Amino acid sequence: MSPVDLARRALPPLYRQPEGEALAALAERASLSADERRRVRADAARLLADLRAPGRAGWVDRFLQEYSLSSEEGAALLGLAEAYLRVPDPVTADALIRDKLSQGDWRAHLGSADSVMVKGATLGLIIAQSMSEGADSGAVLRRLAGRMGEPAIRIAVGAAMQRMGEAFVLGRDIGEALKRADRGGNRAFRYSFDMLGEGARTRPDAAAYLESYRQAIAAIGADAKRGDVFARDSISVKLSALHPRYEPLQAGRAVPELSMALVELCGLARDAGIGLTVDAEEAERLEMSLSIFQAAAADPTLKDWDGLGMAVQAYQRRAPAVIAWAEALAAASGRRFMVRLVKGAYWDTEIKRAQERGLADYPVFTRKNATDVSYMACARLLLDSPHLYPAFATHNALTVATVMEWSRSGRGFEFQRLHGMGEGLYERLMAEEGVAVRVYAPVGGYRDLLAYLVRRLLENGANTSFVHQVGAAGVSDDELLADPVEEAAANGFTAHPAIPRPPDLYGGERRNSAGLDLSDEAVVEALGAQMAKSWRTGARAAPQGSTSLARPVLSPTDHNVVAGEVIEADAACVARAVAVAAAAQPAWNARGAPARAEILERLGDALEAERPALMALAVREAGKTWGDALGEVREAVDFCRYYAAEARRHGSPIRLPGPTGELNELSLAGRGVFACISPWNFPLAIFLGQVAAALASGNAVVAKPAPQTPLIAAEAVRLAHSAGVPIEVLQLAPGGAETGAALVANPAVAGVAFTGSTASARRIARTLLEDETRPLTPLIAETGGLNAMLVDSTALPEQVVVDVITSAFLSAGQRCSALRLLCLHEDVAPAMLEMLIGAMDTLVIGDPADPATDIGPVIDAEAKARIDAYVEERRAAILHRLALPAAGTGTFVAPTLIRVARIGDLDREIFGPILHVTTFKAGEMEAAAEAVMRSGYGLTMGVHTRIGAAAESIRAIARVGNLYVNRSMIGAVVGVQPFGGEGLSGTGPKAGGPHYLPRFCVERTWTVDTTSAGGNASLLSLAD
Repeated sequence: MSPVDLARRALPPLYRQPEGEALAALAERASLSADERRRVRADAARLLADLRAPGRAGWVDRFLQEYSLSSEEGAALLGLAEAYLRVPDPVTADALIRDKLSQGDWRAHLGSADSVMVKGATLGLIIAQSMSEGADSGAVLRRLAGRMGEPAIRIAVGAAMQRMGEAFVLGRDIGEALKRADRGGNRAFRYSFDMLGEGARTRPDAAAYLESYRQAIAAIGADAKRGDVFARDSISVKLSALHPRYEPLQAGRAVPELSMALVELCGLARDAGIGLTVDAEEAERLEMSLSIFQAAAADPTLKDWDGLGMAVQAYQRRAPAVIAWAEALAAASGRRFMVRLVKGAYWDTEIKRAQERGLADYPVFTRKNATDVSYMACARLLLDSPHLYPAFATHNALTVATVMEWSRSGRGFEFQRLHGMGEGLYERLMAEEGVAVRVYAPVGGYRDLLAYLVRRLLENGANTSFVHQVGAAGVSDDELLADPVEEAAANGFTAHPAIPRPPDLYGGERRNSAGLDLSDEAVVEALGAQMAKSWRTGARAAPQGSTSLARPVLSPTDHNVVAGEVIEADAACVARAVAVAAAAQPAWNARGAPARAEILERLGDALEAERPALMALAVREAGKTWGDALGEVREAVDFCRYYAAEARRHGSPIRLPGPTGELNELSLAGRGVFACISPWNFPLAIFLGQVAAALASGNAVVAKPAPQTPLIAAEAVRLAHSAGVPIEVLQLAPGGAETGAALVANPAVAGVAFTGSTASARRIARTLLEDETRPLTPLIAETGGLNAMLVDSTALPEQVVVDVITSAFLSAGQRCSALRLLCLHEDVAPAMLEMLIGAMDTLVIGDPADPATDIGPVIDAEAKARIDAYVEERRAAILHRLALPAAGTGTFVAPTLIRVARIGDLDREIFGPILHVTTFKAGEMEAAAEAVMRSGYGLTMGVHTRIGAAAESIRAIARVGNLYVNRSMIGAVVGVQPFGGEGLSGTGPKAGGPHYLPRFCVERTWTVDTTSAGGNASLLSLAD
């Protein structure tokens, strides 16, 4: 195996290495000797004095120091800057201004700001705030606004945002950027131009970004000064801008296509005599980016060019291994690569994503000083790597001084800073030491700076950052120049105590369900092999004691594939199951909540242990994609563990107040036998969610899965029995409508948990009420919905499109919570629909056994026929429809976008990948929400807006179980987003929530007169 391959193999284990182990290993490399520490401290103190001198900090430095993200003004400014420039209509613009400028005291910043540009931007915000405030302030300005009208406010805010844009973006195009860089004619800095734009959502977007890179390379090359490639201006490239599906499970097509694009751009950069650096992005894309980088390094047309470079994020635990890999690759190719070392700018996203995905640990460090230690260890590694040209991107005086101390050998390197920041830090070094400094300079329209601006503010404006602290009152030089290794050692090289590892996300209550890192090729390969091995035709579902004939269960992906066989329960079989369960229930209830909770926790562990087999069944029997199948198992595990914790919480009697000499206790007990009737769209998660809740509450269960998906239900029941649930307490009754009807009609059934259609829920309710001889029987029903998403003109289109695709089309639209109606502000609708259609065109429809498949089949031929007939009825209103894969025997439905004139035109739920779209006028989003509610359904709703007041107004209108703001509408997490609707969408309580278990119980009060045998001794003792 080559040194390059060996170095690459070292990467994946570091992703899962405990933080303390990784940090302790880095600390030794990052440590300074006593003499080094003394010299570094002195040099850093001189740099810090320069930086703190009046007028020395850059405009952006001062702006970030002035507007801390911990302040109301900082948070409001971030929100205003992120959204304002893309709002086309005055009504929404005014609402956004009122929403953001009502927060905080802007006048206080006018007095404290020490920069003319900071004062100018702040003044614009003060003017706007004064014009929109009430009667107690800004009277003169309000009178001016009265004469000029509301446009004056927008002009003031626009001017402030323009100033921010000018500060953060070097130029609106490459020509303007080059002119600004050359202002004065004697340029001291090198530049790396970053063409704004990342996360292409469509093929045309990616093509446009590629063309902008081509043009920029040509312009930079024509303007380049003399010197080697490291001394000239360069360009930075984001791979996410060049492909709409730059995702781990799409690596099969994304990596070769991106490799071709990168090789082309590198060839242009080589011909232009400039360098090209591949920017670092999210951790899950790292392995793909290395493959793409390696393809460019191996291209024979680029073999004599030293301009290829890459960025490495020090907050990633894999950073040192990436540097070692880059050194091995450079040595093998006989060239030198530039490596830009950065702290990293996706930290909060990485933390959240790891928690959501249930990873074993974080890919990044959780403490700032740990990232600083990693940065210094990586810096030393870079300086020791002969085939790498180090570029240290930092605004930290201590870091700069340390690098200078370690680089006395004289080998070439450079520092890098962000445009608008760090001038004061580097002036002395450039003048006295001749140090090279490159400016990382974004280029693009001001409205396109959104993602860049937000990331830079989060990275450099946080209170813990050097940039913020250097200008903060009360922060001493000693605090700023503290040795990060010593700080990390003082913390015992431990992770941040306030950021639990993903498995410990829910504290001592329960363990988070384990996910899989599907960005790791080895994990994907191993999982695929395990799933393939478990695909067998021997899977069988049958009730206890049945002698009926078996029928095959066919895969919806291919009707020639038999997933297994099922023996369905007839009426006599159902009656026996209920009778057996009823006889066993009292003993199960008497076991007590703690014992039942332990069994459910063992079941959760068993589900995780059998994850590949369960995923394989979900793929084969239900047509689930890999991602959906993994989510299915995780949700089932979460249900088991959550309801176990809830059983313990509700399991002890509650002592109630009362008169002296009397004991009053309230306790919960199981009702008897619960019928649990579950759907095919979540054949494991909803099935086990109902069953686990009923069992946890002390009930026996007869469970009827959907006739399309009995196999995975049977496997779940088998695991439950193995975990300790008595066979008599949990009975499986597979079958269709007749089986369900027999089960519900049995008078010994004490409760019904049902998920399915509203019509079926009504039939069940009638059955439970019509038998006057049976007790009143509770029905816990979760039914469908006409789920809508409302999008105003402040919303970020790229984010909206991702959330719409996820909510409407993934899972083939077969989720109760799926998006059915998209309501767009009419001014942004055309552009947003164009982007949405382009994003639809990138979706992969096909066999869900292929991990690259986005959309699999609908569940059966009946569902397909019903959906296809509906689409045919509305053929004239179709805006876009995808092509299906080559004809086969599967039940595939093409994702379709259909225009409706009014919200009321959608009168029923279409359970498939069909999305309807309509528009509303400025100021009418609340009216649109009211129109949605008139349907009578109340399951889920989504809102995309940057106006907090607008989201709150929708919240007051929306009578729905789950309202999601600025995110997708699917993927409710157990115990985090309890799920269930109201109105026509269900009875409540919400599954996976704190009020669910009591509905499965009866309440019993026990009252004892403790004075009946004599006086109240405890009361008499108080008389003393």
